[in-house]
Amino acid sequence: MAGRADDHGDRHGRFRYGPWRGGPDPLAPPYDVRAAIDQVGRDMLASGNLREALRDLMRDGVDGRGGLDKLAQRIRKMRQRARRRGDLGGTLDQVRAALDQALAAERETLAGAEDLDARLAEMELDTLPDDVAGAVRALEGYDWRSDEARNLFDSIQDMLRREILDAQFAGMKQALEQPDSESMQRVKDMLADLNALLAAHARNEDTQDQFDDFMAKHGEFFPDQPSNVEELIDSLARQQAAAQRMMNSLSPEQREQLSQLMSQALSDADLASEMAQLSDNLRSLRPGLDRQSPTGMRGQQPLGYSEAVEAVAELADLEALEAQLSQDHAGASLDDVDVEMLERRLGDGAVRDLAALRDLERELEQQGYLRRTEDGLRLTPRAVRRLGESALRRVFAQLEANGQGDHSDHRTGSADEPTGQTRAWVFGDELPIDTPRTVGNALRRKATSGLPAGGVTLEVEDFEVTETERRTSAAVALCVDLSFSMFNDGRWGPMKQTALALSHLVETRFRQDALQVIGFNLLARRLSPVALAEAEPEWVQGTNLQHALMLASRHLRRHPDAEPVVMVVTDGEPTAHLLGDGQPFFRWPTTIDTLRATVAQVDELARYGATINTFMLGEDEGLARFVDAIARRAGGRVFTPDIGRLGEYVVADYLRARRGRR
Repeated sequence: MAGRADDHGDRHGRFRYGPWRGGPDPLAPPYDVRAAIDQVGRDMLASGNLREALRDLMRDGVDGRGGLDKLAQRIRKMRQRARRRGDLGGTLDQVRAALDQALAAERETLAGAEDLDARLAEMELDTLPDDVAGAVRALEGYDWRSDEARNLFDSIQDMLRREILDAQFAGMKQALEQPDSESMQRVKDMLADLNALLAAHARNEDTQDQFDDFMAKHGEFFPDQPSNVEELIDSLARQQAAAQRMMNSLSPEQREQLSQLMSQALSDADLASEMAQLSDNLRSLRPGLDRQSPTGMRGQQPLGYSEAVEAVAELADLEALEAQLSQDHAGASLDDVDVEMLERRLGDGAVRDLAALRDLERELEQQGYLRRTEDGLRLTPRAVRRLGESALRRVFAQLEANGQGDHSDHRTGSADEPTGQTRAWVFGDELPIDTPRTVGNALRRKATSGLPAGGVTLEVEDFEVTETERRTSAAVALCVDLSFSMFNDGRWGPMKQTALALSHLVETRFRQDALQVIGFNLLARRLSPVALAEAEPEWVQGTNLQHALMLASRHLRRHPDAEPVVMVVTDGEPTAHLLGDGQPFFRWPTTIDTLRATVAQVDELARYGATINTFMLGEDEGLARFVDAIARRAGGRVFTPDIGRLGEYVVADYLRARRGRR
């Protein structure tokens, strides 16, 4: 590629160019798209599934860039750390610790008093319930003697109220650091306005202006700064789902005690009503919030309620990202990955890697290798030609290594491909006339003869014709076994690569030939190159070679002047045939009727003049006997190639067979 100029040019304004030496090539393509489609093709031919092949490409990455697996591995490690972050029941421990301090301070005060009321108070404290929630509930009406104890007990309620609100609203804790009536009223006003906004949204009556007014008034409680109502609902639902999942992760006893403490903390009727209404609104707008599975989090560090909810929310984000990056569900695409969540958890580098993978998928579409349909992405004919070209290149590399492969008949005559040479026309020639040389001969003859200027007359000796290279024409029927045993025994990919290689060879180098690929299992069907590449294994029993040979016979008869070539690739003897009504009949072990029906088709092809060559895969004794019998009847040959050399055998046999003449 041309690079930057080696100098600024000479005095004549000319420039000299050389290789680029200024760092990374600015005009280099971001990806080797051909290498990517080759990788997709190899995986797809082996599995028959384009979605899985593309998923594997995105998982592995290309050109040294990290793929989805690399991102998922980082997410997995973070998820494992998050599971060990702390003890979700830490709120109960914090309440227990504060309550023990309050009771210790109160008992110390009571011990210094000598009145009867002090003794009664001590008895009341001694009979408190053992569980934390029951003890707090029992002490709600207790007349504290110790100011320290009273303040500690009041701080429990304030702490719980603050934790509950902060778990739902990320910006709440700072607003409630010093709880007072004014701060609490601001929270109630925000909740009332929020519930009104969500109710209007549920009725499709809200506007963006209403949302903007709400954020201008209460934006301090939402540090993530949502841009519309849907984002606001998603943020609130995420927190509520995390809170529910955190509760589900506790033991039944812990869950019951914490629920009681939360109810006691929201003793303010207005606050409790607004929180309950918010919960109902979110469940209506985002169903399924209650169906949250336990987290399995384990850790030693006690976590407060809001910290525990945030830890669970973080874990939920990581699990969602891991599922999105796995691309395992039907219809998955890279657009499913939440970019904002990915950036929040893994940073800008991960977003760039994801964008690079998206660009690759888009590039494969824009360059015509993939097309998007209602059923998802599909291969295009251009992609299949690329796969055939790659397969054929590997086949010819094997042929050259073994010293085989003469690809054409070099007799000159009236065939279709010019050799680049011309000669004088002779009577009876049917070769194409070379017009430039013919006219040039007439002009030179006139110039040397001294004739006056004017028109040019063509004489017989002026005419030249273009010599052509005769290539024989062939009608080729390639019958390939699509039974599940081909896939199960690892022959599926090589079989498809062989058929695509032969198809590409005919399409590009022997265009006068007519190739038809016929796939068969319980029934036979004609396959285009695209259909062949996308063919997936089917759990269908039956090897209906008779039907395949019937379709092959029809193909050959459509080209009566061509050399008939029939090639069969199979790993099992025939076990199915068509009945008189056209329905398939299957029986294993095979029946005499199936063998007779198949042999009848072999005889029909032999009478037409076609030779049937069979490529036997595996060591099936029944198949060996059958192909040996049809070889004797039809004069064909039997090949038993190693699966890795199937393409070499089939292509070499095609090149050899098409040189013959009937």
